Amino acid sequence: MPIKAIAFDAYGTIFDVHSIATLADTFFAGRGPELSALWRVKQIDYTRLRTLSERYEPFSKVTRDALTFSARSMGLAMDEEQAEALMSEYDRLAVFADSAEALIRLKALRIPLAILSNGDPPMLHAIVTNGRLDGVFDHLLSADAVGRFKTAPEAYELGPRAFCCAVDEILFVSSNCWDACGAAWYGYRSFWINRAGAPLEELGIEPAGTGRTMHDVMAFVAAD
Repeated sequence: MPIKAIAFDAYGTIFDVHSIATLADTFFAGRGPELSALWRVKQIDYTRLRTLSERYEPFSKVTRDALTFSARSMGLAMDEEQAEALMSEYDRLAVFADSAEALIRLKALRIPLAILSNGDPPMLHAIVTNGRLDGVFDHLLSADAVGRFKTAPEAYELGPRAFCCAVDEILFVSSNCWDACGAAWYGYRSFWINRAGAPLEELGIEPAGTGRTMHDVMAFVAAD
């Protein structure tokens, strides 16, 4: 069955969440990468805890809470101005070079494209605009619409609903293995961009495709 549409995770897949470490390092010399790494871990942890406990808050709130915890746990004296500056960086995360190139090529093939992300709508619109990707995506799909974060089925359902096609006709692309596996559980053909060379999660399921960059996604689509 040919791929009729592609949905992409945003954070870590198209946008480099750790580009934020540069600013963090200007505030906390030598600790920026560590803060960025812990912040990301706690951010994802909180999305899972809130979804499991039916205690939804927008991703912007979850992200701010994760930053506050991370700085406190590292013993960093982060003031309100620094916290606001770091949060603002989430609107300006760097776009991976391979992502920008591949998205332009996919758009030229007239394949409908979407972002399907935990990010709330203002965050997604800002990051797409600041990343100069306006006009690339047919849909910006946010888990905020259903009040549950990935890997909840309700979040993944946003894809087939928006594209008006069967879920197995959509390719879902993520750099997070747990996300690619969650999408596969839901019924997507999923692709894992394994940028870090990490091992496959032990979840009893594998993505339909795996590669190191977005160029490997292009090859997967071309071979379909």
